[in-house]
Amino acid sequence: MDAQDKGSDARHGPGQPGVPGPRTPLPGPAAPTDAPSAGEGQEAEVTGAAEQPSPDPSGGPRTGVAALSLRYQIGAALALAAVAVTVCVHLGMTFLHVAPPNTVSKKHSETIADWVYPEFEQNWKLFAPNPLQQNVSVQVRAEIRTPDGASRTTGWYDLSAQDGRTIDGNLAPSHTQQNELRRAWDFYVSTHDDDNRPAGLRGALSESYLRRIMAMRLDRADAAGADGEVARVQVRSRTTQVPPPSWSGEKVSHKAVYRVLPWWLLPEGETRGGIG
Repeated sequence: MDAQDKGSDARHGPGQPGVPGPRTPLPGPAAPTDAPSAGEGQEAEVTGAAEQPSPDPSGGPRTGVAALSLRYQIGAALALAAVAVTVCVHLGMTFLHVAPPNTVSKKHSETIADWVYPEFEQNWKLFAPNPLQQNVSVQVRAEIRTPDGASRTTGWYDLSAQDGRTIDGNLAPSHTQQNELRRAWDFYVSTHDDDNRPAGLRGALSESYLRRIMAMRLDRADAAGADGEVARVQVRSRTTQVPPPSWSGEKVSHKAVYRVLPWWLLPEGETRGGIG
């Protein structure tokens, strides 16, 4: 009766034999001693975000010209400026050379010619309405004088054919091989009439230029031999028509036309290939 009167206290009382007492709660997982609390963790995240540097687009490694020191940057800028100025001058000179005659090109004609010739010459004959349809070969022969006073005349040397064989198959032929002989002959023809008389002040210059080329080419071919020397030279051109294509009804002559120049006596300095 006493136990019932006390209710739940009687069942859970500590002094009652045979009745279990209140259970001791199981211990939960121990929190790490170094782990911050929830408030401390949030504060640490905010602090870490504030300390982390913001990405800087210019903070990466520099490349190109920017990676050079100031001295080399200035040098590179000056080099680029020099190249740009040279390109602009070259384009301007070339434009004035190929453009119709005008006030500027007439006033500075010598400067333009010195810049363009011979490396940057522009020949527009290929784009003309009627391109060249002839093959012109420049040939030369020489009169050789020997020490005993005798003389002999060589056969004709086809200098154009020699240049053609040198250029054929050559991936990088020189400007001399391609144009020296051709330009010298064109220069002579443009300053002389059909009777080989000079038509202006440049006639003597073109004749001297062509004669010296002939002397050097003959010496290169050893035309005079070991003991002889070239006393005189004679130049001629051989012109033939380019055959038309098979589908064309055009008729052309296959006969070669020759233009023979008079004999030129070589000065003393040119007899052995010199240019004195």
